[in-house]
Amino acid sequence: MKEHAHVHAPYPQTGHFIQQRQSLLDQGVFSALIPELQRAVAEQGYITPTPIQEQCIMHLLKGRDLLGSAQTGTGKTAAFALPLLQRLSGSFRRPLKGTPRALILAPTRELAAQIGQSIETYGRFVRISHTVIFGGVNQAQQVRALSRGIDILVATPGRLLDLMQQGFIHLNQVEVFVLDEGDRMLDMGFIPDIKRVLTHIPSDRQTLFFSATMAPRMVELAHTMVRNPVRVSITPEQLTVESIAQKVLFVGKKDKVSLLVSLLSDPHINKAIIFTQMKHVANLVVKKLEAAGIQGAAIHGNKSQSARTSALEGFRQGRFKVLVATDVAARGLDVDNITHVINYDLPVEAETYVHRIGRTARAGASGDAISFCCAEDRPYLREIEHLLGKPVPADMQHAYHSDDAFRSVQHAPKNFGRSAAVTGQGRRRQANMTRPESKRRSSGRR
Repeated sequence: MKEHAHVHAPYPQTGHFIQQRQSLLDQGVFSALIPELQRAVAEQGYITPTPIQEQCIMHLLKGRDLLGSAQTGTGKTAAFALPLLQRLSGSFRRPLKGTPRALILAPTRELAAQIGQSIETYGRFVRISHTVIFGGVNQAQQVRALSRGIDILVATPGRLLDLMQQGFIHLNQVEVFVLDEGDRMLDMGFIPDIKRVLTHIPSDRQTLFFSATMAPRMVELAHTMVRNPVRVSITPEQLTVESIAQKVLFVGKKDKVSLLVSLLSDPHINKAIIFTQMKHVANLVVKKLEAAGIQGAAIHGNKSQSARTSALEGFRQGRFKVLVATDVAARGLDVDNITHVINYDLPVEAETYVHRIGRTARAGASGDAISFCCAEDRPYLREIEHLLGKPVPADMQHAYHSDDAFRSVQHAPKNFGRSAAVTGQGRRRQANMTRPESKRRSSGRR
């Protein structure tokens, strides 16, 4: 959804002002929403639907299955949450204990929490109950919420199966099933869990399948879940790459921290996400930054839920300007006004580079993406440039420039690149490095 004039309303959202905005919703797909949902949309200051909302909402209101390719930041959550709320409110019933009418699966705790917040925001004027469950926290509070009865359940696969096995959740009344971030589910090894969940859901459900990318394996997986789906493809990150000032800095591995500290002294860097490939590297980077007087926080799978929530809130509220993250932990995060994305480590998969830098320059804004490249990273840079169809401009004037990295002709390991997304091979085979977080550990469910 887009603001009519400003990202935030320039004056208080009075009742009269809300009515004015609500009347403007009569144009476009928002006009198909019931008044209660239109009011919720208007109170958020939204008037114009985003492309994915424009393409999805009418089909979903008609009960069609949907196969959607869309990134975070496209308005995807509202695209499925609004029709879902309308469908359930149109056939109201008293919520049953542990028996949802709609199930939304997300790969990470953070994404699940954000979806839950969106449902609360858009559903505030309809009598629809929801709860969010995920691992990493005590289940007692989640079980209490389930026992009060729910219409919509947002869950991560591991905790969902745990509570199903304990008899706290029954899926035999599910009318709508939403799978979000299907590609990340695949990367994290959740597909067997999802298939187990599907055996408990009625086959005559409405199914919505969303994935940031639609590689052949993803399409094959999706078609085991959907029936005669509408296909929607929105790839804003590909479009906004042109509005992002990209550059690569060649640097020796031992100088990466010093280069990062030097960059972050720039006052123009107001809010930056720094991506690392490994969890322990994220922790190390934060420690080194704090030693240099730069406040930041790390988020990754080894952090407790409370620590991750605290880090995100501190970053959103501006208490510190740096968030260091792994790809899995950062996937699905919805943070506005990010000025810079810094690839401390280049990603294994070229597509991940586009996903990362797309976190800046959102909603038509400009942004900066800075990538560090060591000698051993040259194969990954070549693959990124191949995907972009052009070279990433190099800045060779910085104090830590490495001519060795610049001139490196190292070749990619076998099965590198886009095939790594399918085979699970890539950087983890090179130099016996610690396993990237994007590959799920065999123990511990989300």
